[in-house]
Amino acid sequence: MSTDKQAVDEPVADEPATGAERAENADAETNAEASAEASADGAGDDGAAETRTPNWWHRDHPTFAALSGFFTGLLFVALIPAAFFGILSLLVDNDRAEDLFPFVLVTLVVPLALVANHKTRRYGTYFLIGMVLTALVVVGVGALVLWYLVEHQS
Repeated sequence: MSTDKQAVDEPVADEPATGAERAENADAETNAEASAEASADGAGDDGAAETRTPNWWHRDHPTFAALSGFFTGLLFVALIPAAFFGILSLLVDNDRAEDLFPFVLVTLVVPLALVANHKTRRYGTYFLIGMVLTALVVVGVGALVLWYLVEHQS
């Protein structure tokens, strides 16, 4: 279903557009350009529903930043140290790789930079939460298993 009327009106010259209004206008212009290209290609002639990119999901859905940030933090804690040590052990001998391993802490700049930036603050916060909770679970389970093995060894 399409109409010739724009979905979003242009802002009045007297009133400056807010950030949300500019984003909506940019999305409307992008969608208008995409539908114009589809019509020019003949793709829109068959009456099929137009496909839109899920911009609203990435920008406005309340759980997208939380879920993606948390699970990115989880993967960050699990994969980055292992990959760093793996690459180091390929490049240098194991003793030197063990000496250089603490430099993996430099990667903590990534979530801190995400928290510092206003646009990515929510994502960065959940990124840090995912990192901290994953580290706590790994250390807690490791300590519990070690305690169990020491207590029940005899």
